[in-house]
Amino acid sequence: MTNDRRVIVHPDKPALASSVAARFLTKVVDLLDERPVVHIVLTGGSIANAVLEQVAQSSARDTIDWQRIHLWWGDERWVPLGDAERNEGQAHAALIDAIDIPEANVHAMPASDGGLTLDEAAEAYARELALHAPEGADTPVFDITFLGVGPDGHIASLFPHRSGIQVTDATVIPVRNSPKPPPERLSLTRPVLNASDRIWLVLAGADKASALGLALAGASRDEVPVAGIKGRRRTVFFVDREAAAEVPERLISPDY
Repeated sequence: MTNDRRVIVHPDKPALASSVAARFLTKVVDLLDERPVVHIVLTGGSIANAVLEQVAQSSARDTIDWQRIHLWWGDERWVPLGDAERNEGQAHAALIDAIDIPEANVHAMPASDGGLTLDEAAEAYARELALHAPEGADTPVFDITFLGVGPDGHIASLFPHRSGIQVTDATVIPVRNSPKPPPERLSLTRPVLNASDRIWLVLAGADKASALGLALAGASRDEVPVAGIKGRRRTVFFVDREAAAEVPERLISPDY
């Protein structure tokens, strides 16, 4: 696993969303030149949805063969289908409804009104991942995994001082008593996230500065879960100036 972590700072949230969207479109076109199918993991949150909206609005959007893209989620709130809190629904509104992607390529996590218990839902999503995995693997090779970071340093639904960040024997876990509502969720585990080729963490705002600073300073993953996240090829923190307030200058990429 590479130790290459880069921090790319943007002046504000709109510039951040626009830049990440443009970089995403360019990278996906390159990846589709190299392989038949590309797997992307999406996340929730306002800045992540702003990136998807920028992708949808880009004139380059239709240069991508969306028939060859598979979309997954890093976590999901255990609420009914159609609930405004669902990450999947927000992604549909921001991007998915605007692109020509087969329904079978959009791998939403189960909803609370789908007839499964929370534990059964975790098992069902694990089976879905395995169906699209290479021989001998439990999950697809994720080409790009988007993650947000909470003010407490959580990623997906893996929270500080909770057992989820320590799980290594499952691909998907049920989350109960989440410190952030809603209390029940589904989440990919840390080994699955870290098996991604590229992890793109997108975060904005002064309330994220402390978590980012601690993660890059080598904090414990149990204390600051994002500290335990590294992609196999690359890990990039795309941030705005406010979120970068506590990042050492030596870690900031000269890209911007």
